[in-house]
Amino acid sequence: MTAPLNRQGTTAAVIVTHRRVELLRASLTQVANQTHRLDWIIVVDNGCEDEVRSLLDELAPERGVYLPSKTNLGGAGGFAYGFLTALALGADAIWCADDDGRPADTTTLETLYDVATARHLHQISPAVCNIDAPETLAFPLRQGLTWHRRREKLEGDFIDSYASLFNGALISAEAMEIIGVPDYRLFIRGDEVEYHRRLSRSGLRYGTALNAFYLHPDGSAEFHPILGGRMHAQYPDNDTKRYFTYRNRGYLLSQPGNRKLAFQELARFGWFFLVQRRDFSGFREWLRLQRAGMREDFRRP
Repeated sequence: MTAPLNRQGTTAAVIVTHRRVELLRASLTQVANQTHRLDWIIVVDNGCEDEVRSLLDELAPERGVYLPSKTNLGGAGGFAYGFLTALALGADAIWCADDDGRPADTTTLETLYDVATARHLHQISPAVCNIDAPETLAFPLRQGLTWHRRREKLEGDFIDSYASLFNGALISAEAMEIIGVPDYRLFIRGDEVEYHRRLSRSGLRYGTALNAFYLHPDGSAEFHPILGGRMHAQYPDNDTKRYFTYRNRGYLLSQPGNRKLAFQELARFGWFFLVQRRDFSGFREWLRLQRAGMREDFRRP
C-alpha cells in the first residue's frame, strides 16, 4: 500500500522557467523561505540563462539544483525532468511551482502538510487565486453543479478528489511510482489535465486545501460561459495556445476515463463556435485539432 504524504520525509521543490527571470525571483524567494524547510530547490531552466543560475545561487545557495536545458521542454517536459531529478536525489515528496506564480505566503507548504497528514492524502493542492486580486480565483472552480470565481463563495475547507496540478501541488514520491511523470509530448497546455486523469484513476487519495493558497496570473478570461453559465468553453487568446489546448484536449478525450466526455465536448464547442461566436472557420480548426490529438499527432506548429 502506497504511504501518504509524511512531513518527516524529505521534500524537493521543482520550478520550471523560461526566460522570465524577474518573475522567477518572486516565486523563488517565496519558495525558499517556507516555514517547512525544503531539502532541495530544483529549477529547470528552459531558456538556459546564466541569470537564472545566478539567481538560484543567490536565493538557495546550499539547496539549489540548477537544470539548464538547451531544448525548450515546455511545462510538461520541464516538470518531468525536474520530477525525475527529485526522485533520483531521494526526495519523498515533490512540491510544484512555476515562474509566474508563487505561494501566497511562507506557510503554504506547512499548511499543505497539515491537511495531507490529517486526511492521509497522497497528493494535496492549494486553492489557486488571482495574483493581482487574491480574493478571486485564477481559474473557475466547480463545487457540485456550481462554478465559483471568488474565494468567499467556496464551501468548507477541503475539496476531495480535485487538484490543480503544477500550481503549488504537493505529491508523494511513492504516488509517482503509480502515476509516473508528465508526458513530454504534450509540451504545454493540458499536460496537467492528463496528469490529473492518471491521478483520478490511480485510487490514491487526493484533494485541494481551501485554507492554503497559491497565486497565479488570472486564467479565468479564457473560460467563456455558455448556456447561462452552466458550462464553460475554453478559448485562449492566441493561435499557439489554442493549437496546443485543442490538440492536446483531443488526445485527452481519446484516453480511458475521458471517452464518455467526447459527445459533451462536441456539443459544448459546437454551441460556442457556431451559435455564440458565429465562427465557422474557428469550429473547423477546433475540429481539425481535436482529430489530430485523437490520432496522437504530436507535431508542433
